[in-house]
Amino acid sequence: MWDKHDWEQFFNIAQHRWQRRPPPWPVAPSGSNRVLPVVGFSLSELDDAGINTQVAERLGLPVDAVRIGVYSANVSALRDFVRFARQPNRGPASRRHGGLT
Repeated sequence: MWDKHDWEQFFNIAQHRWQRRPPPWPVAPSGSNRVLPVVGFSLSELDDAGINTQVAERLGLPVDAVRIGVYSANVSALRDFVRFARQPNRGPASRRHGGLT
């Protein structure tokens, strides 16, 4: 049985993954001027953003292999997310060494 320390450790590990920025949620156009959330990004959207399925899984991105089509807003969101994920950590320690204050 887990004690309090085990649960704290579990939640710290679970929250550590998205410490920097949560992944974007995919949407699809529905009717005029409407978008609805969908299960995951299509394989075509991942391909257009330059992400393979293994990287998507490692980043925790939802993937829907059944969905067909590309929505440009999803591709842009994926590109921004990957660009942000590749940047070095910009915490308080990195601000002390250079930059404008």
